[in-house]
Amino acid sequence: MLSVHVARLGGGVHLSRNADRTYYAASTMKMAVLAALYRSDLDLDAPVPVRNRFESAVPAPPFGITPDWAADSDTWQLLGKSASLRWLARRMVTHSSNLATNICLSHVGIDAVNEVWQLAGARHSVTHRGIEDSAARAAGVTNLVTAADLSRLLCWLPPELLDQLAANVHRIDLPAGLPAGTRIAFKNGWVRGIRHSAGIVYPQAAPPYVIAICYSGPLAMGRDSDDPAARLLARISAGIWSHRRSLPAIGDAF
Repeated sequence: MLSVHVARLGGGVHLSRNADRTYYAASTMKMAVLAALYRSDLDLDAPVPVRNRFESAVPAPPFGITPDWAADSDTWQLLGKSASLRWLARRMVTHSSNLATNICLSHVGIDAVNEVWQLAGARHSVTHRGIEDSAARAAGVTNLVTAADLSRLLCWLPPELLDQLAANVHRIDLPAGLPAGTRIAFKNGWVRGIRHSAGIVYPQAAPPYVIAICYSGPLAMGRDSDDPAARLLARISAGIWSHRRSLPAIGDAF
């Protein structure tokens, strides 16, 4: 299944295909966690413990996650030490750190994340659990997004957080379909069977636009590189880029 939503930033919809269909969120939910942290009263510069032990979203023993040293060695090297929430939040979106995500989520809380979705105007997207909370997953507790809601969230985020998303190092899907050096503030997410990516693209000679693509199917191998689903998203991104000057500039975006 493929869902696509493309709109001029603050303007009209260019393409909407299955844009309200829900999918497992994978790491795209990290954008909402980021926003919730920055809206909170937490001291983002205060050190917090870096632990791999988290409370489940359902009545169950605490859980830990699978170490992903190859993708996020800097955070795992701090295990048993401390780091600021600001630093962890950045690792969460620039390197898609699962450990940093669960630590941030444990401090800000699920309710605050879902308030972000509501404030952004999301209609179907929710965050109900942390990463690799297997007890919650077995109980049917999950995280959902739609392509349209990811677009809404991106359009709602302040420039400071978009700057952090622009530093995302996993650039094999939407950015791969753009000319080298094109600015894109984006977050992607992948597990086996799922590949999503959503971002705001800033062409030099055309107004910015938001693009969100959600995919579920056999092309998604769950890899952070050399993933067939990522190549599909890159081709779609390239096609939208080729029409960047003709995207509608007025009308209702959503």
